[in-house]
Amino acid sequence: MSKTVSVMTYNVHSCIGMDGKAAPLRIAEVIDRCNPDLVALQELDLGLARTSLIDQAHVIATALNMSYHFHSSIRLEEGGYGNAVLSRFPLRLIKAGPVPTTPCRECFERRGALWVEIEAEGGLFQMLATHFGLNRAERLAQAEAIVGPEWLGHPDCRTPVLLCGDFNALPGSGAYRRITSRLRDGQRLARRLPWPTWPVRLPFMCIDYVFVSSEVRVVSVAVPRNPLTRVASDHFPLLVTVELP
Repeated sequence: MSKTVSVMTYNVHSCIGMDGKAAPLRIAEVIDRCNPDLVALQELDLGLARTSLIDQAHVIATALNMSYHFHSSIRLEEGGYGNAVLSRFPLRLIKAGPVPTTPCRECFERRGALWVEIEAEGGLFQMLATHFGLNRAERLAQAEAIVGPEWLGHPDCRTPVLLCGDFNALPGSGAYRRITSRLRDGQRLARRLPWPTWPVRLPFMCIDYVFVSSEVRVVSVAVPRNPLTRVASDHFPLLVTVELP
């Protein structure tokens, strides 16, 4: 028997909206309106002065009554900054860690990834969430790492698999091609031309993705564009509904 699961990936820009206000509950409202089962969030603050020392992942997950895991890609003296996975299903953290940053380029923002195992309706599947860098060579190294033996290529990373996040990579780029050598682009399975997700003021770039393994069927894709999503972050969320075997 197959099961239908909705997955969102969303770069929330430290929950600082286009109006300059830090509002994690506004991000929670965006998610609540879309009602996904699973959420991959990028650019969350934990205990940073710029966002009032709030644990943003905890606030959002609590408001939505979802379980979560947060991984700080960057650790600062007062807190951290990174990615989270939220789930309406039971989930178990398998791994959280860094992905490569270009040597001798310490100015590049450190990036990380999360790998969780999720139990839904008696079945198990894997979900990975990440946020790639802004430099082309760095993204290629990060894509190579994600498909390699520490992550997707690990023996415990059994299908079905979802890989979500902000990859800062256009369709057809080197990093995109490396990932799609292993997984399929959920948007491209549903649409010939993918909807762009960034920037909200004039969206023209598709850089946020939900990639799926071959046995996963994509049912529908949406990029919610409304007054709330146009102000909550500089990215639009991407929502993909899939059917898992």
